[in-house]
Amino acid sequence: MIENDALSQYESSRTGTRSEAPGTIRILIADDHPIFRDGLRKLLEMEKDFEVVGEAKDGEETLDLVREKEPDILLLDLRMPVRDGLSALQRLKHIPGRTRVIVLTASEDKNEFVQAMKHGCAGIVLKQTATDLLYKSIRKVHAGEIWLDSHTTAAVMRQFAAPARTPPGLDRGARERSPLSQREREIVTLVAQGFKNKEIAERMFISEQTVKNHLHNVFDKLGVADRLELALYAIHKGIYTEGI
Repeated sequence: MIENDALSQYESSRTGTRSEAPGTIRILIADDHPIFRDGLRKLLEMEKDFEVVGEAKDGEETLDLVREKEPDILLLDLRMPVRDGLSALQRLKHIPGRTRVIVLTASEDKNEFVQAMKHGCAGIVLKQTATDLLYKSIRKVHAGEIWLDSHTTAAVMRQFAAPARTPPGLDRGARERSPLSQREREIVTLVAQGFKNKEIAERMFISEQTVKNHLHNVFDKLGVADRLELALYAIHKGIYTEGI
């Protein structure tokens, strides 16, 4: 992974337009409520490493400003006029650049969270979240990580699992070609549902060390760095367990 300072230098040389201090996170706010945008801007600008580079009141303006400003982070509401947040997310995938999206929403519709993850958002933060956690989510996502709290991760995973054990488009042949064994898939699913190693061990009647060994192999096979990345892999690749 390229370090943030090196990435900033690369981006500056590529565009010739960025002159912010090293480490500054450039943020675009997209929300249709002016009072909320104004309050959020003031909160963000209290942090020395944050710079709000623009505000958008609808999905179409969001796309225009992403092209113009090339922010590091887009804080995107899902419920906006002209073009909603999910539609804007779909279009953002076709805009060159390195903007990472955090959905900042009052909605608790898990279907929307699932769709947002499918369309490439890097984090989901509820508007009722504590301010310090919003700050933390921005810094984590800017560093290349995914931000979902444990409740949201579990909810999204359950929503993916609800329709059927085998998700659409994943036939038996695809399951057989998985790099994971059946036991490893079972452990991945339990991790995605929020179970800890000790709980997985008790549930599967194996030792906690055996769980750790399996997870080490899974991380190595899939190239993931932590449990959250593993949970997101399970969501996106449709790894579901049988018989648990």
